[in-house]
Amino acid sequence: MTRFLLVAVLSLFLSCDKINDLPPIGVPDLNDDLYFPSVNSENWETTTAAELEWNTEQLNDLSNFLEDNGTRAFIVLKDGKIVIEEYWGENILRTAPFTQSSSWYWASAGKTLTAFLAGLAQQEGLLNIQDKTSDYLGENWTSMPLEKENLITIRHQLTMTTGLDFTNGVLGCTDPECLTYKADAGTQWFYYNAPYTLLSGVIANAAGVSYNQFTNDQLGSKIGMGGTWREKDYNNVYWSTARDAARFGLLVLNKGKWGKTDILTDKNYYNDMVTTSQDFNPSYGYLWWLNGKEEVILPSFTEPLSTSIAPNAPEDLFAAMGKNGQFIDVVPSQNLVVVRMGEAPDESFVPAQFHDAMWERIGEMIE
Repeated sequence: MTRFLLVAVLSLFLSCDKINDLPPIGVPDLNDDLYFPSVNSENWETTTAAELEWNTEQLNDLSNFLEDNGTRAFIVLKDGKIVIEEYWGENILRTAPFTQSSSWYWASAGKTLTAFLAGLAQQEGLLNIQDKTSDYLGENWTSMPLEKENLITIRHQLTMTTGLDFTNGVLGCTDPECLTYKADAGTQWFYYNAPYTLLSGVIANAAGVSYNQFTNDQLGSKIGMGGTWREKDYNNVYWSTARDAARFGLLVLNKGKWGKTDILTDKNYYNDMVTTSQDFNPSYGYLWWLNGKEEVILPSFTEPLSTSIAPNAPEDLFAAMGKNGQFIDVVPSQNLVVVRMGEAPDESFVPAQFHDAMWERIGEMIE
């Protein structure tokens, strides 16, 4: 019954197991075991499931499952090397086959990229996540009384604890009239898209450059990631190839270091980003979803469920999760990164049942 409820509730996700707590700083560093592709080349070392002594019969089952469920791109990295890379169907315009060079949207999986960029901005001294949001967006960026607006910090935006009213039915609208008071910042958790979206303005204003330029200068050019942010209605959505997403996942797996190049040197920020960030939802960090926790508050809900995000996935998995099944999954204990991009496999916005079934098959393959 709990599993059915988990799937039903996650179907309401608008964007974007095991029950043991993770240690506060994750697993030991495995830097020496990781391979990193060149920043200036498309060449990427590979290995095979057979070389890793994975179950190749299960690999065929996984591939068929993914293709049957609308997947466009699927990549598995082990120790940084590509083990699986497959593409199906057509590109976003349906004018050509989907290939290694095809771009696709991250949806809310891009929230994790914003979290990483906020850490870089803080590292550069451009902002502090304890700063008031109004320091960067100006006063009256909401319709809240000024004394309540001034309670909201960048950290509240990163943790979904701004206190904005989630009952008004306009959770994506970033206009001030849509952003009204419900509770003091830091006293409630709710998956509210608008204050997240406004983080791009916070970071861009702090840096004095466009969000795309900051992303490329501080991150993309340093790891060979060539995506771009595109505005649509109120949303700011990241688009890239599956390999770009895999590069980001590999960077995060290695705790912000690309080979011997330090990108995010603030290890305290990194650890805070991928561990429980507040007292309400143990399964949420700084815009990352955390597996292996005893409870989770799911999007559109205010009370926790006694379950975790992905029962069949490793306990230490943390995930970027987006609409229609855009996933970047990071598993530190196994040096794994898994990327899935594609169409929705069912009618839910974020298909939890599909994600869990995918990990069930991955688990059978790598055992």
